[in-house]
Amino acid sequence: MNREIKEKYWMPVVRRHKTGAWEALDAGYTENHRAYHTWEHVAGMLEKLSGFSNLSTRSDIIVVSVFWHDVVYRTQNQDGSQRPDYENVRDSGELFRQYTLLNKSDADAVYDLIMATANHLQARAEKHYYAGFADDLDLFLDLDLSSLASPWEEFVEDLARIRTEFWWAPEVVFCSIQLQILKNFAKDDVRLYRRAETSRIWRDAARANLERCISELQKRIAELSSV
Repeated sequence: MNREIKEKYWMPVVRRHKTGAWEALDAGYTENHRAYHTWEHVAGMLEKLSGFSNLSTRSDIIVVSVFWHDVVYRTQNQDGSQRPDYENVRDSGELFRQYTLLNKSDADAVYDLIMATANHLQARAEKHYYAGFADDLDLFLDLDLSSLASPWEEFVEDLARIRTEFWWAPEVVFCSIQLQILKNFAKDDVRLYRRAETSRIWRDAARANLERCISELQKRIAELSSV
């Protein structure tokens, strides 16, 4: 898959990076501990972006952001504690900065898009690097959460992959972590998808998946707690 991604999506932006950028990306997305945050996730976002290309002002900025946004991903610190996702996002942004050849404004735009994934629901464009940047940020975040609207079987498979990445956590701990995340996404006052066009397509399916998964996680936690 990474070869297909390289030919189709990376080659148009390769000159905006220093030598070794692709190797750094490939090393990250093919790490042994990964199951969900892999090239498959990147490819899914890029394919959906192609379908919504008419919505973006700077699709090139979004493409570069997709490539780098999860390049650093670890669930556990060296001391065995859970690693905050913010640190993964921050380190992904810093690794991007090491390899970018974009001008400062465009590089800052990509960095801000990457950092927005640390807090999907509250993220906002603090600076407008170009006309349409805020809308591009919204589209990028929608793409990152698009898998929540997958068919139920795929949704369950994605959760299982994330469980693999949290292999070290007791099941009740993992279920509790995921339950809190999904509850936040499922709140009535949350606008899960920011763009009207993506919301129209993904919102109802995502909410159905979230409600079903929350119910099943609650049941599973109750079962584990009663043992």
